[in-house]
Amino acid sequence: MKISAIIDYTATPHEVFVMLADEEFQNRKCKATGALQHTVSVTTKDERTILVSTRDLPSDRFPHFVKSMVGDTLKVTETQDWGPSGADGARHGTLTVDIAGAPVHLHGTLALVPGGPGTVETIEGDLKARIPFLGGKVEEAAAPAVQSAIRVEGEIGQTWLAARK
Repeated sequence: MKISAIIDYTATPHEVFVMLADEEFQNRKCKATGALQHTVSVTTKDERTILVSTRDLPSDRFPHFVKSMVGDTLKVTETQDWGPSGADGARHGTLTVDIAGAPVHLHGTLALVPGGPGTVETIEGDLKARIPFLGGKVEEAAAPAVQSAIRVEGEIGQTWLAARK
């Protein structure tokens, strides 16, 4: 199932990237998405920046058939691997979201480019549940949670950036 989202920020690509790579911002994002507990790491190697967050999320927003497969909580690991910035501050990266113990994965691309009110973040991904006969239903159940997490990230990001102007 295709996942696509655009987040507009009123800041430069550099300012948005500094925000995304801030551990405190990532902590706020995890808490705002309902994490019962979480860990965050930000590492830079050569010209790449890797953001990893692992969240324990309640599974109560999912249909019963999904909950019966994963239990009361989901351990979700999100990895963003960002490349170097271009002359205009634009950056591109990859996104991977994995759920421990479940054959559900999101693989996609990320882009921060000048545009809109300052910066446009584009998220494109493919959500796959490799479960015979139920894969499509699991994808349909998971997609709203993914879209909600993206929306929350945008809202937290706008608040974060506004507080620093």
